Amino acid sequence: MDRQQPTGVPGPRVWDEPVRRVLVLGDGQKLSVENTLGPMVAWLRARDLAVEVEPDVRAFSKRTNSPPPTDLVVVLGGDGSVLTAVRAFGPNPVPVLGVHFGRVGFLAPVLGNAWEAGLTEALEGRCLVEQRMRLQVELPGGHVHYCLNDAVVSRPAASAMVALQLLVDGQPATEYHADGLILSTASGSTAYSLAAGGPILAPELQGIVVTPISAHALAHRPLVLGPGSEVVTEVLRSRSGVAVVLDGQEVARLQEGVRLTVRRCPVDYPLLVPSQLDPWRRLSDRLGWKGSLG
Repeated sequence: MDRQQPTGVPGPRVWDEPVRRVLVLGDGQKLSVENTLGPMVAWLRARDLAVEVEPDVRAFSKRTNSPPPTDLVVVLGGDGSVLTAVRAFGPNPVPVLGVHFGRVGFLAPVLGNAWEAGLTEALEGRCLVEQRMRLQVELPGGHVHYCLNDAVVSRPAASAMVALQLLVDGQPATEYHADGLILSTASGSTAYSLAAGGPILAPELQGIVVTPISAHALAHRPLVLGPGSEVVTEVLRSRSGVAVVLDGQEVARLQEGVRLTVRRCPVDYPLLVPSQLDPWRRLSDRLGWKGSLG
């Protein structure tokens, strides 16, 4: 399948940057990852590359404020591991190649048993790069966070539903009585937003999906906003406050009257994919769609 795009049409392009330094991050909770780390590092070093290894990507992300300089990040795990790695690099992204040892693998396109082929393609400049839109989330006090998949505002466990107001570009749009609200990118459209009834967006699409979680009014359906939209969520009523969860990690609790602002991050995140990867087969395989794709 030819995935090169006509001139002027956004889409993946060939990633042919020189690679001299590689950071390998692993999901330390998976035995299959542990068994692969040694052979992979030896394989990379045999090609005269400077290689740093972090066997636990979660611990690495928690302790680092300034990741080491590198040309390529290889993540062994699943989508959660890739999200954790992306979070560690914050506003200064480095291309990530995800090697899939998880259950889903939308963000990790290289199968675990095919890592040599995937790395060879990356080092030879034959991979494609998908520039994935991210969200920039501003919390009270001027705290800024970034997320690749989604920002979720939701009621704490076992508490009553919350009332949230949605403002788009400064104008009140609607009020939700629900368990919460998901603001997602195209990358996150196949994650929590999809489970809550949101649409699937092609990875290259630039937009913000607003998906209510168990909304009390049937008229409330997911919205797809433009990439330039500023989306504000205000907590109108909540007995216990609401949790703010970014890419699966809780970062704050908001009380009544507090607002959260979400807009497009000015810097997209580069994810590498094999040149012959069929995006529709990947989607079909991950979602368990039935039927033949040829």
